[in-house]
Amino acid sequence: MKVPFIDFSQQYKTIKKEIDTGFKGIFKRCDFVLGEDVKKLEEQFARYCGVRYGVGVNSGTDALYIALAALNIGPGDEVILPTFTFIATALCVSYTGAKPVFVDIEDETYNIDPKAVERAITPRTKVILPVHIYGQAANMDEIIALARKHNIKVVEDAAQAHGAFYKGKRIGSLGDIACFSFYPTKSLGAFGDGGMVVTDDEKIYKECLMLRDYGRIGRYEHKVKGFNSRLDSMQAVVLLAKLKRLDKWNKMRAAAAAQYGKLFKAVDGIRAPKVRSDRTHVFQTYAVRVRNRAKLMEGLKEKGISSLIHYPIPLHLQEAYSELGHKRGDFPVSEKLADEILSLPMFPHLTKSQVKYVCETIKSLLNGKF
Repeated sequence: MKVPFIDFSQQYKTIKKEIDTGFKGIFKRCDFVLGEDVKKLEEQFARYCGVRYGVGVNSGTDALYIALAALNIGPGDEVILPTFTFIATALCVSYTGAKPVFVDIEDETYNIDPKAVERAITPRTKVILPVHIYGQAANMDEIIALARKHNIKVVEDAAQAHGAFYKGKRIGSLGDIACFSFYPTKSLGAFGDGGMVVTDDEKIYKECLMLRDYGRIGRYEHKVKGFNSRLDSMQAVVLLAKLKRLDKWNKMRAAAAAQYGKLFKAVDGIRAPKVRSDRTHVFQTYAVRVRNRAKLMEGLKEKGISSLIHYPIPLHLQEAYSELGHKRGDFPVSEKLADEILSLPMFPHLTKSQVKYVCETIKSLLNGKF
């Protein structure tokens, strides 16, 4: 049996007619960029998140960058973020000229550690940037309490957590701003790049609208130095069709994750993800911790099973951030996780037989001790 890491074919079959109709409408109207479908998506996705405003942009990275720019983050400022995340989270800080301040994560959830955040706060700290890693929310109550105490803004990196809940509230409605990616592999993915900033703050919303479109308030009237970061209408059509089905698909992911967890219970040498009781996990990524990862991946590949590592090198050890002067041992939880984490196949239409085959193969490989 072959088990791909991700398979989009069933999703496409489900939405094909709907997106074909949507595309024809765009071709007829010729509103290819920031058209009526983009506006519709902004309104529907903001409502889905439980906030008033959405601003479509051309990637999740740009969503983060524009969010920070809307808060006037710049040189001399500091932004606290986890070192265990994709580099885009840090790059958006660097683009503004501010300094990314890395902190460690929790061993159980892999999310940013609020205690580490508190220790890292200085008079220069302007933003805390928690990442809802793999699809489960960070400890937002503690983070928001710290932010309010020190008059700091909270920007959620929600690129992996579309549709997740934290204490009954949707991800995206917890901080001052939230940023989503619509990269094709996301739970809500486009057929190319895309992203969105969502907020309840009208001032931030208007600033983001200007920043994504050359800083303009009229066709040739530019109030600020903005960017070219606009969501195109064809991606909006795809996302509108998928948004209607997102909750259903997230439940399908959760069912697959539950089956993984049940089958891994009696397997020595593997640690399945833990879900906190006061939140949901949408399993954008199903990541386990294992021993002898390289050999296990090799064995899985031989058996037709695809796997990946998210992420093998924490940001503080990346050459791109060598100027910060970090060394191995600075953030031990993140470093240990980076050596052990392994992402297994996960997508809504993953079958029970595929999950069973993956688990049985891993169990066999681990018991054989390679």
